[in-house]
Amino acid sequence: MSTSTNIQLLTPQHWKDYELIDCGDFEKLERFGDLILIRPEPQAVWPKTLGDAEWNKLYHIKFKGRSSTSGEWLKKNPKTADRWHIEYKNNDVAIKFRLGLTSFKHVGIFPEQAVNWDYISESIKSMKTPNPKFLNLFAYTGGASMIARAAGADTTHVDSIKQVVTWANENQELSGLSNVRWMVEDALKFVKRELKRGNKYNGIILDPPAYGHGPKGEKWKLEDNILEMMQDVVQLLDPKEHFLILNTYSLGFSSVIVENLIKTSFPQVENLEIGELYLQATAGPKLPLGVFGKFRKLAK
Repeated sequence: MSTSTNIQLLTPQHWKDYELIDCGDFEKLERFGDLILIRPEPQAVWPKTLGDAEWNKLYHIKFKGRSSTSGEWLKKNPKTADRWHIEYKNNDVAIKFRLGLTSFKHVGIFPEQAVNWDYISESIKSMKTPNPKFLNLFAYTGGASMIARAAGADTTHVDSIKQVVTWANENQELSGLSNVRWMVEDALKFVKRELKRGNKYNGIILDPPAYGHGPKGEKWKLEDNILEMMQDVVQLLDPKEHFLILNTYSLGFSSVIVENLIKTSFPQVENLEIGELYLQATAGPKLPLGVFGKFRKLAK
């Protein structure tokens, strides 16, 4: 049994439609397809590498707001579209995303998650279980759901916000996929009901926010609820063949905490990997964007 405590640093590779160009001074300069955006980034406490003049020359759209989460988008060219499409490919599958400018600085994708997408498609493709069942909790616009479905999994997508589930459905259609099971629901309540039903999954990813609310006002706070969630979620894993990814983005939440959560919730864990996700800027800096723990057991 392997329960390695080596901490890995992982970043997406070979993504033609995404590039972190530079980051610093609490901002990041990113290319999504043909559009280059400036967005706030609280982790980028170091100075920019390229400098303001280069940034101002390169960008097409900039987020300006009173805080890093609320504001407005400023376009150099007013005719620049509010919505556009990009593609993600790995060795197993290809999917497409509809991106858009939201009032909360987000565009509908978290690029660092491509590392987890690769693990999902690789795991599903390696399974002997026919039509493996996959569960995406706190699923947002469905990158992991699309990857799992494209890899051949029977996929369930759970998020508490109806608008982002609708957005995920658009991504499904763009990707030429169908039959994802959409659930607008509180993730913890959904897991508890699945336990009562006796359902099992071959793959699970959960990417919980630091704070959140369910559709009926249920409160989520990472430090208060993550242990209960993990203790329930691991009971949903098919004992013969499974994988799980726990991903968190919360300042001060370390990969060692994730390791302890997984080991105490699932003592029989095999092939445990923990570490940090980051984006490698073309200009040089590494931008940390969350910690993860993941493990899998494949049939021999």
